[in-house]
Amino acid sequence: MRNMRIFYRALVPFFLLMLQSAVSQVRLPRLISDGMVLQRDAAVRVWGWASPREKVTMRFLGRIDMAVAGADGKWTMELSPMKAGGPYTMQIDGRNHIVLNNILIGDVWVCSGQSNMVLPMERVRPRYEDVIARSENPSIRQFFVPQRYDFEFPQTDLQSGRWESANPWSVLHFTAAGYFFARTLWERYHVPIGLINASVGGTPIESWMSRDALREFPAALETAERFKDGAYVDSLRREGENASNAWYSRVWQLDEGLKGEEPWYDAAYDASRWSLMELPSFWDDQGVRETNGVVWFRKEFTVPAALAGKPAKLLMGRIVDADYDYINGVLVGSVSYQYPPRRYDVAAGLLKPGKNIIVVRVINVGGRGGFIKDKPYELRI
Repeated sequence: MRNMRIFYRALVPFFLLMLQSAVSQVRLPRLISDGMVLQRDAAVRVWGWASPREKVTMRFLGRIDMAVAGADGKWTMELSPMKAGGPYTMQIDGRNHIVLNNILIGDVWVCSGQSNMVLPMERVRPRYEDVIARSENPSIRQFFVPQRYDFEFPQTDLQSGRWESANPWSVLHFTAAGYFFARTLWERYHVPIGLINASVGGTPIESWMSRDALREFPAALETAERFKDGAYVDSLRREGENASNAWYSRVWQLDEGLKGEEPWYDAAYDASRWSLMELPSFWDDQGVRETNGVVWFRKEFTVPAALAGKPAKLLMGRIVDADYDYINGVLVGSVSYQYPPRRYDVAAGLLKPGKNIIVVRVINVGGRGGFIKDKPYELRI
């Protein structure tokens, strides 16, 4: 027991020393990291955190800058205007040593907005396969800001995020509008381009405004103040989830196509009495008016013997709202809301020579349901 007490007493100062060491580590925001792009021809601020009153030194492009952390641990430095170039290395020292590699100096753009901005290159892949294949360019980079919210107070850092250079794999996550913009600038000026992708689909402009900016809009400010109450936000979320779950539960329970021994997606099901509809269109344009819920569609198509059994790609354009797609009774794909493109893999062996059946079960939540025109609806083998 005596040896155990000595060991315990020795551990206490050891852990205190470790805790003190952890607290004193110089720390940088996620935006200031490997691969970052800094704005050329302008003063650039670099900031971070350290222990109160800790001295922090930064070495970059042959220059040494120093700062002392305030009582709150925050420190900041300012880089003088720099010419485009790179890659460079930055060193930041306090009680620990940080090295940032592969830094470029060029033009930095904030890409913000709703779905038109956040829409990634992956969504437009079928139309721009050649562009994606030739996208390797270490001078075009994106930092994606995570889609997280906090109604209570401003955050000092992001929960995740890193700089990525464009290549055929990473570019699929780039904002499509931003990438084509960056590509055009690069081809014209040959200056590194950094994209900060801070966009969230479906968000109103008021959600991006500070409380000071909202003071000119009393109704919006009142809404923002209510949302500072976490319990209120949680109650709204639960209320929405409960209503959605109840609606979908009722839809599934009442769907006649899923009842009985022979569901409507079964290739052997007799749909000869079904009405005909010309697609793509909204079904209320075809006489099925004011219908929200489930509508089923079936179509026969012929596969030449030479193509039977081969893997294929089913393109189902854009459907309002959710779809479940079956070929010869087998589910090949599903999307839960209207905006993503439907591109489904059809496994080898599923397509038969001669007659085949495709069945599409569509769930429409509100408004007009159906198939959006000017989108691809086809089977590619």
